[in-house]
Order: sequence, then structure tokens, then C-alpha cells
Amino acid sequence: MTTRLNPYLSFAGNASDALAFYQDVFGGDLTINHFGDFGTDDHCVGDQVMHGQLQTASGLTLMAADMLPGETLRPGNNLAVSLGGNDTEELRGYWQALSDGGTVTVDLSSQPWGDEFGMCIDRFGTSWLVNIAGGS
Repeated sequence: MTTRLNPYLSFAGNASDALAFYQDVFGGDLTINHFGDFGTDDHCVGDQVMHGQLQTASGLTLMAADMLPGETLRPGNNLAVSLGGNDTEELRGYWQALSDGGTVTVDLSSQPWGDEFGMCIDRFGTSWLVNIAGGS
């Protein structure tokens, strides 16, 4: 196996919903392990996601988990997930799905560097950058 770099997102109790949403957007196989699957007796975390992973046919991997009780989720501008490539139809589809119900911070449009680019925050608070090489 080669070395990979994957985004790993943290959620405050709704990781299952977020991962299901991302599976709707990107397709692929979703695996979710809950803390309860590994024998925890703590009913407060038993249904929480210990580790979730979405793997798509096109090679995208997204990982996520719920935070433990006592941890504080601080969504901010220190993490964004970047999608880029030259499949205009695929990337525009991702953009539409990710921005639906979220906040568009930069419209998906032609940019001075020749690509189509946009930024949004999805309905779960995750920032996304979409760059379509040579798009328009």
C-alpha cells in the first residue's frame, strides 16, 4: 500500500448523518464502527461513531468520527476538503450536492487562472473547495 493523506472530520454526535450525506454525494462504500461495536458499557457513547470511512470507486477516501463526551467541537477555518480534477460533470455534481443546504462563500465560476473554482460550507459545517481544471 502506498502512503495516503485523507481528510478526517470530527463531529459532535452526527457523524453517521454526515457520512451518509457524503455517501449520497460521492457514492462508494461506507463502513461505520460505533463505540458500542467494541463492547463499551457507556450508553452515552455506544451509538457514537468511533471510526467511519467512505471509499469511492474513483479513489476518494473520507474518514470521520464523533467526539467523545467532554470534548468540544470547534468548527472553524482550519480545515477544508479540496476536490479537483478535470471531470466537469462529476465535479459540478459534487458542488451542487455539497452546497445544497449549505453556504456558498465563493460561487463556482471561471477564475483568472483558467479553472472553474468555488468554495462552500456544507450543512454540517465542513468547508469544501472545488476546482475544475480548464472548466467553463
